[in-house]
Amino acid sequence: MESHEVMKEALNRTSPKAVAADLQVSLSLVYKWAQPCTDLGSGSRNPLDRVRRIMELTAEPKIIEWLCQQAGGHFVPNPEPSGQPAFEIETGTNAIVNQFAQLLGVITHAAADRSIGADESERIREVWDHLKSVTEGFVRCCEEGDFEQASTLARNARTLGR
Repeated sequence: MESHEVMKEALNRTSPKAVAADLQVSLSLVYKWAQPCTDLGSGSRNPLDRVRRIMELTAEPKIIEWLCQQAGGHFVPNPEPSGQPAFEIETGTNAIVNQFAQLLGVITHAAADRSIGADESERIREVWDHLKSVTEGFVRCCEEGDFEQASTLARNARTLGR
């Protein structure tokens, strides 16, 4: 989905006039954010495009992490392809299931004394984020029909709970 399409959907849920007033910009600019930028002058670089460009210029992941926290979530990047040879899709899915079991083991171990400390919380977050990232990569490859890469990503999940 393009950024102007996201803006258009978002503006359909609220008052563009109220957005313009709160941000102290013109109403026409707010409407232009919901249009594609073209050489003919329609559309305007919207805030999403600008934030993406700031991230590209700074290479600072904390920007998107902060935005996700403000929205009540947590950012998990998709994994980079590993270039390792592929294997059977069933083996890939089994690797993800095994890693989920390892995550549960980390949680169980941390909670054994009926309290979870900061270090243990950090480890749980690390293992959970890795599992989400690998699983998301696996799902995206499946959606694109790249089952060899999906299997490779799932196999890479084996490095989790160690």
